[in-house]
Amino acid sequence: MNLNDQERLDDQEHQGSNPMKILLLGATGMVGSRIAKEAVARGHEVTAVSRSGKSPGEARPNLTAVAGDASDTALVARLAGEHEAVASALAPPRDGSDPREPFTALYTALTDAVRASGTERLVVVGGAGSLLVGPGKRLVDTPDFPDAYKGEALAHHDVLTLLRGRGGDGLNWTYISPAAEIAPGERTGTFRLGDDRMLTAPDGSSRISAEDYAIAFVDELEQAVHPKRRISVVGI
Repeated sequence: MNLNDQERLDDQEHQGSNPMKILLLGATGMVGSRIAKEAVARGHEVTAVSRSGKSPGEARPNLTAVAGDASDTALVARLAGEHEAVASALAPPRDGSDPREPFTALYTALTDAVRASGTERLVVVGGAGSLLVGPGKRLVDTPDFPDAYKGEALAHHDVLTLLRGRGGDGLNWTYISPAAEIAPGERTGTFRLGDDRMLTAPDGSSRISAEDYAIAFVDELEQAVHPKRRISVVGI
């Protein structure tokens, strides 16, 4: 089956058959908190790291909140070594400065730390701006792409370029781009997976709820079927 034709049609509670120990960075953001909720609901053991140290959801025996900075390579390496996989929901700086250089530096340090830990699996929340809308043309290059989000989109693209450049160093990464629009919504379990091309629904829209994105993300953590590549996900 072509990756663009893969669909997940399952609105039932999905339980992971083999519980994992997952280190989640950026755990309290819109997407990170939903990844935490999805993974915990499936029975996985989640260590949720954020600067605040706040829990991304209600207290659960298999959810541990830890205060920490993703740029602390010693901390990340130590924690990653205690887990089977690292999930990153980090976002670029949103303080009005150019986010590209600091975000690339953050991910350079993060990938070095994960490699040093001995944990090979890294799954990353990516951006949609680098998805292709035509031959050699990215979504971020289109005339209607909002200027306010270009820096963030390019920063996410830089991370994808970094990961692709580390393809031979033993790091087993997957980068998951959402649809053009992602926002809190309903957990339907109904979505479509793709590759580097921007996907659309039958009505021409390109949207995914953060809840459904989290399902696709945790599916990939569990199954690891797209090593060293970017995949994308859209609601249908």
